[in-house]
Amino acid sequence: MEKLNEDFIINLSNNKGEPLWMKNFRLNSYKKFLELDNPSFGPKINIDFDNLVYHKGLFAPPSCSWENVDKKVKNTFNDLGVIEAENKYLKGVSNQYESEVVYHKMEESDGIIFLSTDEALKKYPELFEKYFNNLVKYEENKYTALNGALWSGGSFIYIPPYTKVDRPLQSYFRIDTKNLGQFERTIIIVDHDSSLHYIEGCTAKNYSTTSLHAGVVEIYVGKNSTCKYSTIQNWSKDVYNLVTKRAILEEGAYMQWVDGNIGSGVTMKYPSCILKGDNSKASSISIAYAKEGQHLDAGAKMIHLGKYTKSNIISKSIASGGGNATYRGTVKITKNAIGSKASVKCDTLILDDKSKSDTIPTNIVNNNSSFMEHEATVSKISEDKLFYLMSRGLDEDKAKELIIMGFISAFREELPTEYAVELNRLLAINIGDK
Repeated sequence: MEKLNEDFIINLSNNKGEPLWMKNFRLNSYKKFLELDNPSFGPKINIDFDNLVYHKGLFAPPSCSWENVDKKVKNTFNDLGVIEAENKYLKGVSNQYESEVVYHKMEESDGIIFLSTDEALKKYPELFEKYFNNLVKYEENKYTALNGALWSGGSFIYIPPYTKVDRPLQSYFRIDTKNLGQFERTIIIVDHDSSLHYIEGCTAKNYSTTSLHAGVVEIYVGKNSTCKYSTIQNWSKDVYNLVTKRAILEEGAYMQWVDGNIGSGVTMKYPSCILKGDNSKASSISIAYAKEGQHLDAGAKMIHLGKYTKSNIISKSIASGGGNATYRGTVKITKNAIGSKASVKCDTLILDDKSKSDTIPTNIVNNNSSFMEHEATVSKISEDKLFYLMSRGLDEDKAKELIIMGFISAFREELPTEYAVELNRLLAINIGDK
């Protein structure tokens, strides 16, 4: 196994054919990674960095033909139903297997750019450099620095002005290699008066040793534009999911995070919005389902800079079998964000006495003309509801499933029908998994 050092990073950059500025960026990021400690809050992180595989895959452009994709990879994505979804309702799709995007296809559309991030660096260098590392700096934490040093794959999307993308674009990330480190880098630019729905799916094989997904996502939502980012993550329990996602909104823009966290042993993820422009709006609707051996620490951040901005956070956490589901979020309304409004609603459903949940909000309002509300509830499954459903002929697992589906209905309603069906299947598996 090749060790992570400066020589490895130089070789990675050379093999990708990158310009000198990117090679230097990677090296500076690596130096910062060595300097920084793990976060002082949240779940315990115990990663053996000497035992990770930091890149796996061919340094080759992704195939535009499904028939030319490696048979093993093709079978994996077919089993996941990704290509079926593409044919039914997607505008474009990008599939990343291990460290590289292996398949990419986009319907012809004037002005829309949808590429792997590696390809975008080569084909649109000026546009790429304008937005790369501007919203999420590599110095922010240990894992943004590691991503900066090792990023590979991910999606680069540019939507030109006055363009409404009629169907979603989707990327799917898969880990099959033991001890893999996956470092997606996604950049989305929705120019003014445009709209986009982007969907992300993630899965991994289950091993007894640790893998790492440390992604960085930067989203720019232009004046009067809309961006919806939907995620269903079903990582295996051996995966650390340590991700930084952030969007910045111009005047009149709207950003929506729809964030589903079902798998992984440890998740730390707080999709963020910077409401820069006046009258911009943002929302985050998320679920986290933690079972035995899982600590899902998730939430959202909303930073109000512009006047008359609005944000809404809805968090649904479920804990069972000794799992730990934590909501951690921040809402800050600054001095100049006059007339702004923010709402946070955190609900937790605990299915047994072994499980745990915490709500850790930080709410700051720095002017007298703005409004902030926060509501949090913790409950258990009602024995009366359970008895009623079971008396109607349902077994206990099916009865629990129906109660949970009602609990997360606000999240399910934001998903395309096909994804809502898949979510139902995943939750049913988890509920019935003893």
